[in-house]
Amino acid sequence: MFTLVASISCSVAVSVLLKIARSRQIDVAQAIAFNYVMAVTLTVLLLNPDPQGFIHNPTTPYWVVIALGLLLPSIFLVMAKAVKHAGIVLSDAAQRLSLIIPLIAAVLIFGESLQGFKLLGILLGLAALWCLTLGSKQVDSSPHPHAMHWLLGVWVGYGVIDVLFKQLAKSGAAFSSSLLITFSLAGVLLFIWLLSQKVTWRLRNLYAGLLLGLLNFGNIYFYIRAHQQFPDNPTLVFSAMNIGVISVGTVIGAIAFKEKLSRSSLLGIGLAICAIIALVPR
Repeated sequence: MFTLVASISCSVAVSVLLKIARSRQIDVAQAIAFNYVMAVTLTVLLLNPDPQGFIHNPTTPYWVVIALGLLLPSIFLVMAKAVKHAGIVLSDAAQRLSLIIPLIAAVLIFGESLQGFKLLGILLGLAALWCLTLGSKQVDSSPHPHAMHWLLGVWVGYGVIDVLFKQLAKSGAAFSSSLLITFSLAGVLLFIWLLSQKVTWRLRNLYAGLLLGLLNFGNIYFYIRAHQQFPDNPTLVFSAMNIGVISVGTVIGAIAFKEKLSRSSLLGIGLAICAIIALVPR
């Protein structure tokens, strides 16, 4: 169970780091850029990718790779805004609810039919998202007027990224190589953008970014390891990861950051957990 606990801890810790960034005078964009330096390094050291095979594979969908390279740093920035204005609790819940986006895409794009628990899970998830965005207006004493928009951005962004990674997997591309190329592209594009903005580089942003990259990669790595340790029980990994992040995020947000939750927010969190249970692979 260590791998599951580690993955959940890393995921929530990313939100915590984004939450305290402003109070520690950390430039989030710079931190995200350096995050990819750490992520690329760890991918090479721990996952043994084969970038040449990936690049020269004629079936590699390069448009997906480019889209991921643009979306990965963008959604990090959106997540930072959501955590800042809507809080850790609602942002983590919105991120976890993004798992219903691939199911919606399967119906709208690929013509698959939905029934039973999958349909129930999508309906519960959409209801949960509506409650979370409604409750985001009452997160603190001075709520941001666009908090709900950042939450919707988190939901859509992570959902689209999930769809794109699934498209990469269908193309036959190795997961480790896909991570390496997309992390590298995302980092290069973000550094180019920062250089064009003539930002003032700070050492604290480098340290924060390396820590962010360690946590971000740790979430992915330990999640993969958990599936490897429980090959016959993916349901355990799926449900524990998603429900665990929402539950731990709720506790930390309420205790450490005194995040206030309205009735709509609490209902949304409850519906989100019910949606995840309904969507558990059977």
